[in-house]
Amino acid sequence: MKQQGAHPGDTEGTPDASSRRDTARRPGTPERPDAANSTDPETVHIDEVEGDEPLLPARVHRPSDLMRLLGGVLAVVVLLAIAAFAHGTTSGLEQDITKGTGQAPDLLIKIAGLASSIAILLVPVAFAIERLIKRDGLRIADGVLAAVLAHGVTLATDLWVARAAPDSIQEALTQPSPGDIHALTDPVHGYLAPVIAYMTAVGMSRRPRWRAVLWVVLLLDAFSMLVTGYTTPFSIILTVLIGWTVAYGTLYAVGSPNVRPTGRTLMAGLRTVGFRPVSASRVEASDAAEAGDRGRRYFVTLEDGPPLDVTVVDREQQAQGFFYRAWRNLALRGFATRSSLQSLRQALEQEALLAYAAIAAGANAPKLIATSELGPDAVMLVYEHSGGRTLDSLADEEITDELLRDTWHQVRALQSRRIAHRRLVGDAILVDRSGTVILTDLRVGEIAAGDLLLRMDTSQLLMTLGLRVGAERAVASALSVLGPDTVADCLPMLQPIALSRSTRATLRKLARERAEREREAVLEASRQAKLARAEHGAEDPPHAAAPEKVDKKAARAEQRAEKRAIDEALEEAREEDLLSQIRHEVLRIRPQAPVEPARLERVRPRTLISFMAGAIGAYFLLTQLTHIEFGPLIANAEWGWVAAAVLFSACSYVAAAMALLGFVPERVPFPRTVAAQVAGSFVKIVAPAAVGGVALNTRFLQRAGVRPGLAVASVGASQLFGLGCHILMLLAFGYLTGTEKTPSLSPSRTVIGGLLTVAVLVLVVTSVPFLRKFVVTRVRSLFAGVVPRMLDVLQRPQKLVTGIGGMLLLTACFVMCLDASIRAFGDETTSVSLASVAVVFLAGNALGSAAPTPGGVGAVEATLTVGLIAVGLPKEVAAPAVLLFRLLTLWLPVLPGWLAFNHLTRKAAL
Repeated sequence: MKQQGAHPGDTEGTPDASSRRDTARRPGTPERPDAANSTDPETVHIDEVEGDEPLLPARVHRPSDLMRLLGGVLAVVVLLAIAAFAHGTTSGLEQDITKGTGQAPDLLIKIAGLASSIAILLVPVAFAIERLIKRDGLRIADGVLAAVLAHGVTLATDLWVARAAPDSIQEALTQPSPGDIHALTDPVHGYLAPVIAYMTAVGMSRRPRWRAVLWVVLLLDAFSMLVTGYTTPFSIILTVLIGWTVAYGTLYAVGSPNVRPTGRTLMAGLRTVGFRPVSASRVEASDAAEAGDRGRRYFVTLEDGPPLDVTVVDREQQAQGFFYRAWRNLALRGFATRSSLQSLRQALEQEALLAYAAIAAGANAPKLIATSELGPDAVMLVYEHSGGRTLDSLADEEITDELLRDTWHQVRALQSRRIAHRRLVGDAILVDRSGTVILTDLRVGEIAAGDLLLRMDTSQLLMTLGLRVGAERAVASALSVLGPDTVADCLPMLQPIALSRSTRATLRKLARERAEREREAVLEASRQAKLARAEHGAEDPPHAAAPEKVDKKAARAEQRAEKRAIDEALEEAREEDLLSQIRHEVLRIRPQAPVEPARLERVRPRTLISFMAGAIGAYFLLTQLTHIEFGPLIANAEWGWVAAAVLFSACSYVAAAMALLGFVPERVPFPRTVAAQVAGSFVKIVAPAAVGGVALNTRFLQRAGVRPGLAVASVGASQLFGLGCHILMLLAFGYLTGTEKTPSLSPSRTVIGGLLTVAVLVLVVTSVPFLRKFVVTRVRSLFAGVVPRMLDVLQRPQKLVTGIGGMLLLTACFVMCLDASIRAFGDETTSVSLASVAVVFLAGNALGSAAPTPGGVGAVEATLTVGLIAVGLPKEVAAPAVLLFRLLTLWLPVLPGWLAFNHLTRKAAL
C-alpha cells in the first residue's frame, strides 16, 4: 500500500490518476488502456486494485475465540467448584433426573440410544464430505486437530478424577457402572467431547441446518446415557464444556480463515452505491496500537468527480484492542471507552452520527456522503476527500500560532455541543492546502459527553501541541480561545492515565532520554573531577610534614569538590517533564487553579494482583489450618519462647538501621533511623515489601540532608550488598543443612542446582537481544550511581563493617524469631536445626520480596509453611509457628509503625 507522506490528494508531489494506475499494476502485466476511456470498468480495474492491496494473512487470531476459550475455562472451574462444595445439590439433582428419566418407555430409550450412536459418527463424516466438496479442507483439518486435542484432555481429566480429585468431585462425575457395580463410569465421554470440538472448530455455528442436526444428536445421546445410568448430569455438562473450550483454544492457536474484505470487494461496494472508482490505495495508520479504533482507510479516485476517503471496518479490525478497552472500562472511574462488544451496525451508526453531529456543531470534519455493508463481516463509510497533511507530518516552522488557534476553535465548536473527540493526537488533526484545520477520526468520540470527557480532550490536545511547539505556545493558544477558566479546569486531568496510548508512549520515551542525559552529565562531571584530581596530585605533591594528616584532608577536600561538581552537573542537566511545564504555565495565569490530579483509576493492576495473590495465600493457609486444633495447642504453648520471639523481632529494627547507615557516609541520627525502620513496618502493609522500604529509606535520607542522587545510591548500595549476603547465606546454610543429612535437602544438590540455575539464566539473558539490552541498561545505571557510592563507603572501613554487620544481624534476628516461634509450639521431638530454619526463612524472604503483595502477604506464609514441613516439622506445629512469626514481624508492628510514621512526618523527617 502507498504510505501517507503528503496526502494523495495534494497537488504538489502527487501523481495523477494514470500514474497511480501504472504503479498499481501487477508486475509483468501488459499496460492497460486509460480507465477513463474504458467502457468496461468492472473488468479493467480489478487487477489494479488487487495489485495495490497488500497480501492479507490467510489466518487471523480472533480475540473472540480467546474470550470464548477463557469463558469455557471459567465455566469448567465453576462446575468443578460446585461439584466439590455443593455435594448435597449435585446429589439431589442426580436423583431428580434419574427419577424423571426412569419413567421413559424402554422402546424409546433403545431407539434413542441406537439413533444417537449411529448419528454421532455419521454427522461429522457427512459434514466433512460436504466441506471437502466445497474445497474447504482447512476447516476439516482444524476440526480433526481439535478432536485429537479434546480426546487428550478427556483422558487427562479421567485420570485426574480417578486418582487425584476430591471424593465429592468423583461422586458428581461418576457413578457405579450398570454392567459392573465395582467399576465407575467415565467422568468425561471420550467420544462425545471430540465430536463437539470437531463440529465447533469447523464452523458449525454459521450453518443453521447442520447445527440443528448436531444438537438433536447430542440431546439424544445425553438422554440415552442418563437413562441407562452410564453418566451423570455434571459429566454431560463437563463433556460439552471441554469440547467447546478445546475447539476455541485450537482456533485461537492456529488461527481462523481470514474473511476481511479485499480491495476488489471495496471497489464492488462503491459501485453499488453509485460511484465509478478507478483505483484505490491503502493509507497506512501511523499508530499501529490504535489502528483498530480507526478502521482501514483507502484513498479512491473516480472516473468523474473528486476523489474519496473510504473507511472500512470489519470484525477483525474492530476486535483489535479489545482487551485494552475492556481493561480501561474496568480500571477507570467516571467514564469508559467505546463499548468493547460493539456490533458492526452499532459502529457504523456511531461513526455516521458523530460525523453529522460534528459538522452540525460548526467544526471542520470530513463530510460523510455514503455508507454501505461489504458482506456480513464488514461495513464502509465514504467521505469527501479532505486532502492536506497531518499535524505529525508538518515541519516545526509550519505550525504557526494561527494554526494552533484554529485547532482550538475546532475543539471549542465540538465542546459547545457536548461532543468529545476522545483522540486528539497528531494524526487526527489534518491541515489542508489553505491552512484550514480539519478534525478526523471521530469514530471513538462521544455525543452528550460529560464534563470529565471534555476536560480530558482539552488536556490531551494540550499535550499533543506541547510535544510539537512546547508548553508555552500550547498553553497560550488554548488560553486565547478557551479562556483561562476552561484551561485551568483541565489541570487535574493532566496525568498519564488520562492520555492516549501513543502520547503515553512518547512521554515514556522522553523520560528515558532525560534520564540518560542526566546520567551522562553525572559521569562526565565525575570523570572531569578525577582528571583534575590526578593533575593536581601530579603538580602538587603532599607536604613533607605530617604526610598522613595532609593526605586525609586533601582526600576529603577532593571528595567534597567532586560531589559538588556532580551535584552542579546534575542540576544543570535536570529537565522538567512536559506535564509539569504545562501545569506551571497554567498556574502563572490562574495561581488558584486546582493542581491535585483527579483520581481516575478505579482499580490498579498492582491492586488486582495483590488481591489475587492474597486470596491464593489465604486459601492455602485456611486449608492448612482446618485440621489443627488451636485450643490445646495455645494452652500448651511455651510463653517464654514467645517472649524471646518478641525480643528478636524488636531487635531487627536496630539491625535494619545499622544496615542502612553503614552505606551512608554522611552523618544521620541513629535513633531517628531506627524510628524510620519502625515506620517502614507500616509502609509494608500498603506497598510491596521490596518497593515500600526502598522508597521510605530514600525519602528519609533526603530529609536528613543527603542529596537525592546520593540517597538513592546509598539505598541501592545497601540493597545490592544485602542481595549478595542473602545469596551467600542461602548457599552456606543449604550446605550445612545437607551435611546434617536432612532427607529433603543435600549440599550437593542445593549448591549445584543453584549454580546451574544461575548459569542457565545467564545464558538465556545473553542470548536474547531484548533481555541483554535490558540488563545492560540497568547495569549501566547501577555503575553510574551505586558503584561510586560504594567506593566512598569502602574508604571508611568502620562504615562498611557497620553495614555488613547490620545485615547479618538482621537475618539472625529473623531466623531466631522464627526458631523461637517453632519452639513455642513444639517440643524436643518436633524441633529442627537452626540451619534448616535459616534456609526456610531465606527462601521465604526472597519470595516475599519478589511478590507483588504488600508485605509479601500470602507468598511468605505459604513458602515458610511448606518449607518447614519439607524439613521435617509437623504441619500442626509449622502452621501456628509461621502465623506467630508473621504476627510479630508484620502485623503487630503496624500500629507502632503508624505512630512512628506520623511522628517523623510532623518532624519533617519523611
